[in-house]
Amino acid sequence: MATILDVINGISQALSSNYDGATDKDGEPVKSGLKREDGNPIFDPRVMDGFNARIQGETLVLTYNLETKIKEVHNTSFESDIESTMADLAKHLKKEYKSATGSALQLTKDGEVDILVQYISKIRTSVTAVQKFKLASSLLAKEPERKLDDTFKKFLELGGKAKRPQNDKSKSDNYKQFDPFNVTTGQRNSDLK
Repeated sequence: MATILDVINGISQALSSNYDGATDKDGEPVKSGLKREDGNPIFDPRVMDGFNARIQGETLVLTYNLETKIKEVHNTSFESDIESTMADLAKHLKKEYKSATGSALQLTKDGEVDILVQYISKIRTSVTAVQKFKLASSLLAKEPERKLDDTFKKFLELGGKAKRPQNDKSKSDNYKQFDPFNVTTGQRNSDLK
């Protein structure tokens, strides 16, 4: 069982080798399922795409960014292409997580892929796809409840309307706290002149 911090560190380690031009231990290019990996980088036009992941509570949010032509957006298989790319990215993330930490990353889909297409020009668009995954409960260890130390409890009891010590012989302060719901006019302390 790992803590949430261990899972975050493992995901960070898995994502660290996913920059453009990254190579594995054997010198081969890392294949994560992005469109920029297809074709020859010298002859073919470059595709601007990438992905990242973040943790929100017990949810992993996988985000895929792509710049593409409007013709491709109007294609009937555009949505299924994005969904298959997201599935490839999740598969790649699981594989890299296992190689980085030695334990498996168990993810279950939490809803559909949310695809946002934004207009850049008459030819190009920006696409952002977001898929949420629930982290498996068996992956995370439940953190024990924190109990207050006795000294901290004593400190908290001193504040506000705390019980006065037995040897306190001072006169009580006639200063009244300001209460915005019970406002009176005049001086706050009648002893003041």
